[in-house]
Amino acid sequence: MSDVEAETIGLAVGTDARPRSRAATPRQVLAIVSVGICLANLDLFIVNVGLPNIAQEFRGASLEDLSWILNAYAIAYAALLVFFGRLAERHSRNLSFLLGVALFTAASAACALASNVEFLVAARIAQAAGAALMTPTSIGLLLASFPPEQRAGAVRTWTAVGGLAAALGPLVGGALVTFDWRWIFIVNVPIGLVAIVIGWLKLPEVPGHDAPRPSPWAALLVTCGIGALTFAIVKANDWGWSSRGIAYSLSAAAICLAAFAWHCLGSKNPFVDPALFKVRPFTGATLIMAPYSAAFGAMLLSVALWEQTVWGWSALKSGIAIAPGPLLVPFTSLLFAGRLIARFGAAPVVSAGIVSFASGLTIWATLLGAEPNMPAFVVGMMFTGIGVGLTFPTLMGVGAGALPPSSFATGSGVINMIRQAALAIGVAIFVAILATPVSMTERIAAFQRGWWIMIAITIAGFVPNYLFIRRRAAR
Repeated sequence: MSDVEAETIGLAVGTDARPRSRAATPRQVLAIVSVGICLANLDLFIVNVGLPNIAQEFRGASLEDLSWILNAYAIAYAALLVFFGRLAERHSRNLSFLLGVALFTAASAACALASNVEFLVAARIAQAAGAALMTPTSIGLLLASFPPEQRAGAVRTWTAVGGLAAALGPLVGGALVTFDWRWIFIVNVPIGLVAIVIGWLKLPEVPGHDAPRPSPWAALLVTCGIGALTFAIVKANDWGWSSRGIAYSLSAAAICLAAFAWHCLGSKNPFVDPALFKVRPFTGATLIMAPYSAAFGAMLLSVALWEQTVWGWSALKSGIAIAPGPLLVPFTSLLFAGRLIARFGAAPVVSAGIVSFASGLTIWATLLGAEPNMPAFVVGMMFTGIGVGLTFPTLMGVGAGALPPSSFATGSGVINMIRQAALAIGVAIFVAILATPVSMTERIAAFQRGWWIMIAITIAGFVPNYLFIRRRAAR
């Protein structure tokens, strides 16, 4: 991210910071708001590692039911990220951030107290709402506290801290699940409480400004549309694609998403500005991000389930084996992605990321079997981690960076919304592929089939990369 881009975000979110007495220094603000991104990213991998243990306690819950522990969070986060981001522009950034942390902390405690899957899913939706409020407001506080020439570095540090939290997720989750899966949520509570107290005392006041109020109906439409589509995919095996229930779900998804598109095209204050998609690199980035994120979501679910249900590994051993992948994400993005883009351009870096991610899945689909094979699994994880580190930050930079300054923050939110929605759809597709195999042979074959399908979905990103990003760069 360039200094100009970071300054643009600051202009978009407001930079009129009013220091308090004994207010935090810019670096202290960075430390406080990094808690928000840590909490949100830590849960990304922790919950995946803990899912088999949750299944053991909630006996009778199917994989389809359990998948909503992941999907409900992703769908709610996707829809609310843009909504809360724009709504927060009208209110104090520091108070909005603290409200997001408080909501996430309370929802984490509720997750730990869940007695059934339905209650846990509802609490996860509340967690997503807190995360969706923390993310944009933390950026606003960060950029209001740093001078323009230091904002790019602050944003990179904030991003790297979030990446490190995601990388530590498998290890932390595996260790906590050894005691009880509820600890993966309890651990958020003391961290959140400390952040609230320190933030209340130290964060500078960053007032809101007059901005159009986002449409709650549009947020509801896109949430219901993605939710209905995900539900139909998950339930297709149980009900059959020709059943009335699937037909009703697909019809509801089509109606809601069509109504959302109609709102965006016809409203004077659209939830997603259609003019963004007139910018070819932005369109290309979103068209690549969607299938790539779907494959990424499926990968996250598959690795934890494979290790613990096929090989019978403990959550801790599973977390150790998974960790090299996410650890390579911030390492690759911070040390290599920027230099490679400067030398070769964005399109070749995205292509390399697609190839690397698909290679990791190919190793699993061809080499993994009933007998544990730690080297092949870890090498596959490393390839996927390198692929994510090359692709995700590059697409964010290409997509948002190609927009005019006034649209940078909004465009970043839209790309993240698409990414989270695709994660949920990818999880739903993989759950549908796994179905309910009777024998171990059928289970292994289902995983391998799922990985091959995800490889095909990942490779589909080559088409928009060539049509929208490579050709644009050539011109």
